[in-house]
Amino acid sequence: MAGRFGQGLLGPRRTGHALPAEHLPALSLPIGDDGVVVGNDAEGRPQVVGFHHPTAYDVVLIGGLWTAQVLALRLAGTGARVAVETGRAQAWTHLVQAAGAGQECISLYDVGRVPPLGPTVSSPVLVVRDCGMRPPRGRVAAMPWQSVLTLLPYLSPVAPRLLRGAALVGVQRVSPDEAQQIGRIMQLPRQEVEALSTLGDGVTLWCTRRERHYAVTQPTDAESGLLGTPRRLD
Repeated sequence: MAGRFGQGLLGPRRTGHALPAEHLPALSLPIGDDGVVVGNDAEGRPQVVGFHHPTAYDVVLIGGLWTAQVLALRLAGTGARVAVETGRAQAWTHLVQAAGAGQECISLYDVGRVPPLGPTVSSPVLVVRDCGMRPPRGRVAAMPWQSVLTLLPYLSPVAPRLLRGAALVGVQRVSPDEAQQIGRIMQLPRQEVEALSTLGDGVTLWCTRRERHYAVTQPTDAESGLLGTPRRLD
């Protein structure tokens, strides 16, 4: 069974279906707008994060642009609207053009220029804040059916405040000193703290103060063609 954390709405109940066991490998299971696969665990099981909630939901990712862009693509693929607030529009333009297929499913905004987006249960929103080491307080905050993902390339002076207020935190490879600080804030055990400075590209520790899940993000062919291979640094 897929690991789940940060769950959204449960889907509608339907009658069961039977399938011979030998046919199971051929199944492709789409992830609806209650969650997306962020990667696989060490046993190859998909790890699913629900981003859409009836309450405000803040996510902080201390990591690379590559992972944030994969998440934006996957959320857009579920039908969510994605708004990217960024000071480096050139890093997102190709992705936005490729993802839209003639529709504006991902939109770019300058820092501080994200308008009200009107999220609803049938039209949820993800706001990606790619605003550097010291992102200013956003005009558009998390609210019901509108989650906010703040990308930090490294641990910055504003990071402790953001981590303490986040419902979910993703951490990619950081320095040993940064790992110690993150460990104190997120109440991580020693073995997790020591692992944070050795994580490979594409590996993220998704955690709250009660749950911890490692996920290795493997891009699809379309994602790798658009974004390249997993990388921590941009």
